[in-house]
Order: sequence, then C-alpha cells, then structure tokens
Amino acid sequence: MWLMLQEEQPEDFVIATGEVHSVREFVEKAFKHVGKTIVWEGKDVKEVGRCQETGKIHVRVDQKYYRPTEVDYLQGDSSKAERKLGWKPRVTFEELVKEMVDADIELMRNNPNA
Repeated sequence: MWLMLQEEQPEDFVIATGEVHSVREFVEKAFKHVGKTIVWEGKDVKEVGRCQETGKIHVRVDQKYYRPTEVDYLQGDSSKAERKLGWKPRVTFEELVKEMVDADIELMRNNPNA
C-alpha cells in the first residue's frame, strides 16, 4: 500500500500471488494448522467436512456462497504492480492461511463472547 501511495497519480493495482487455490484447500490448510484433518463426505449442498480425529462436523457447504456459474476460474494478475511499483508477493499461501488462523485465534482469546 505504501508503494501505491507514493505514485503521482492514483491508480488501481491488483495485489495477488497469481496462484489459484480453492476454498476447500484453504479449509484443509486452516484446520491442519490447528492439528486437525478434515475429511469430506457427501456431495454438493449435502457435503460436510468432518474432523478425522474427533468425527465432529466442522464445515457445511452452503449454496448461498456458491459463485455464479459463469465464473469458472479466478486468478489475480499483479503484473501491473510488479511493473510499475516493483512489488512482488513475499507471503506464500500457507503462510497467509496461518496468519489468518492465528489472527482469528487471537481474536477469540481476546473476545471469547464475540
């Protein structure tokens, strides 16, 4: 963000790794970070993610979060930010997932009733 603010003229920049990951992969990595393995059962809106260690269902698929059917593939292109700002991604997908999970855990510790 700092690099963007140094520009003479305001512009839009995409900040992305250029990698493609599914929500399923994000969920699996997030649970793995806290020592749990998610096993998927069912299909479509009846699909659930069950904890292999406890058998408890932690994830349920909800149709209201499905993407529109015309969106088949989403991938961020940060080439403009790289070209104009010299920006390159330094955080891996796994590191980002860990940071997000750790931030949520800290938030829950500080606000247990939230």
